Amino acid sequence: MSAARTTYREAVRAAIRAALLDDERVFLMGEDVGSYGGCFGVSKGLLEEFGPERIRDTPLSESGFTGAGIGAALGGMRPIVEIMTVNFSLLALDQIVNSAATIRHMSDGQFSVPLVIRMATGAGRQLAAQHSHSLESFYAHVPGIRVVAPATLEDARGMLPAALADPDPVVIFEHTSLYNLEGELAEDAGAVDLDRAAIRRPGRDVTLVTHGGSLAKTLAAAATLAEEGIEAEVIDLRSLRPLDDATIIASVSRTRRAVMVDEGWRTMSLAAELVTRIVEQAFYELDAPLARVCTAEVPIPYPAHLEQAALPSADKIVAAARRLTGG
Repeated sequence: MSAARTTYREAVRAAIRAALLDDERVFLMGEDVGSYGGCFGVSKGLLEEFGPERIRDTPLSESGFTGAGIGAALGGMRPIVEIMTVNFSLLALDQIVNSAATIRHMSDGQFSVPLVIRMATGAGRQLAAQHSHSLESFYAHVPGIRVVAPATLEDARGMLPAALADPDPVVIFEHTSLYNLEGELAEDAGAVDLDRAAIRRPGRDVTLVTHGGSLAKTLAAAATLAEEGIEAEVIDLRSLRPLDDATIIASVSRTRRAVMVDEGWRTMSLAAELVTRIVEQAFYELDAPLARVCTAEVPIPYPAHLEQAALPSADKIVAAARRLTGG
């Protein structure tokens, strides 16, 4: 199998382009996705190739164009709605939570909403408090939608076709720090399984559970811990709703210790949900309290040094793992 050098951004673009070529019902809509090429450059060149009917620039109205996407999905299309950042998606919460997520239930299964919503998430680029938060837990709270977070090139390429095949709404969170990520990607890369977490590094002493933009930090922490003789197992959740309990519980049952790494705020966080599930299902397997490494309970600061101080870091993950293992 041959592979080519590419970036996360290009992998997402390749997935969108393949979907547009494969299915005439697919179209992309959102702010600046057309002539500008996308706020993060993901859709660059697609307007020229596919035209304005399938690459649709929208007004600055998240509620309006998300609602249009829901209507198009109900009408038999396969829309990909791009919301520029997760912060702006709050303007479309009514459409996503009260409409997209409920229509199958409220219609007694007569109607489905095969809608994909892509949005950028996360901090680290000095975009300040209205463009930088990690609100994945808002959406992972809601029944009726699937929530995924691609952290690798393979998932950036493969989650979109799998999401488009889903009859229900899928929200894809792309961390802004990942768009420039470079690596090798198989030329025949395609759809991936959306239901399973992935063990990105095996270990025996402590389990580190993370997703999205925090994966690289967590792997770096695991490498540092290995130099000290602490072998950390790193789990990339990949799917945030539903969570793959089986993979998480099996790992924690082996290592008997776990740290949740979550760029969301600690209070009412995805990390808190993970802790609860482990306690409910594997309490008697634990040899130490569970730990969380989350973003500080503040709006994301603009100054670079304050932004980095607020976010999870490899050093903070290492310190948490050391406390649990006595290292």
